[in-house]
Amino acid sequence: MFPSELKIRDKAIRPATILAPMAGVTDTVFRRVIRGLGGCGLIMTEFTSAEGLSRQTARTLHYLYFDEDEHPIAAQIFGSDPAVMASAAALTEDLGFDQIDINCGCPVKKVVKCGGSGLLRDLVHLEKLFGAVRDAVKIPLTIKIRSGWDENNIVAVEVARMAERVGVEAIAVHPRTRMQGYSGNADWNVIRDVKQSVRIPVIGNGDIRTPQDAVRMIAETGCDAVMIGRAASSNPWIFGQIADYLTTGEYVQPTEQDRYKLLVEYFQSLIAAEMPDAVGKMKQFATLFTHGIRNGSELRYAVHHADTSTEILARVDAFFTANAASAPSGD
Repeated sequence: MFPSELKIRDKAIRPATILAPMAGVTDTVFRRVIRGLGGCGLIMTEFTSAEGLSRQTARTLHYLYFDEDEHPIAAQIFGSDPAVMASAAALTEDLGFDQIDINCGCPVKKVVKCGGSGLLRDLVHLEKLFGAVRDAVKIPLTIKIRSGWDENNIVAVEVARMAERVGVEAIAVHPRTRMQGYSGNADWNVIRDVKQSVRIPVIGNGDIRTPQDAVRMIAETGCDAVMIGRAASSNPWIFGQIADYLTTGEYVQPTEQDRYKLLVEYFQSLIAAEMPDAVGKMKQFATLFTHGIRNGSELRYAVHHADTSTEILARVDAFFTANAASAPSGD
């Protein structure tokens, strides 16, 4: 049975669904889109550099901006120096986040050099890092990990047990190795093994594309909640769809008009928020979001070859107007 809530210390997260942190995606504007569509229990920031936070650079602090209506919200930080991570965590707590998450899963090369899944290669050091952060903050501390560095070094259970011992209060498991990146299939058996090894809540992540997948992950692994990343960027309605599916056994797919409305509102919100990289975010989101749209490749091409936010909005309007006019009869 799908859990009604995720309990982390004294905080009940309802429903037991979490938006995964995604670089360049889960900024305050996108998080508010997810909140507005409903069905998501906890949202998370983009992963944020502890080194940048320790220097309090404007760009890094910008990643941690959030509005009051985004609660409950977790900040995810990454780094490899225990003292710097502890300092960054304390600053994050002061900013008013509900919990702090340590990134032990990012497979990107430049992150691996200073944290992310690179931390999984030295568990003695990782334990020191967890302990330093735990001592620095009073709010709940969670971690997100991969199954290991490669198929010969699957360390998820070992990391989970160590994290629990140090005082980490929940663990999200993406059961791919660092070397897999996002290729192949997520091995949900790793989530099950972690769940059977610790008492703290275990959150399953990886290859949830539909509400049925979310239900199946809970059934097959016994995990306490699900975390969704890439599927939410292409289908922000997925959390609401899960809620509907659990209630009625059915859910509705967004119409083309729904997608048009959300895309335009999201782009307009980026402009209103004066995001310094609004055009880049528009192009990135168009790549992720338009795969569910008829003739979506044409829209992606049009957006990627625009130079300004105004031009992008005009091309989006023109595309959907033409698409509606060319829709098959009865569509």
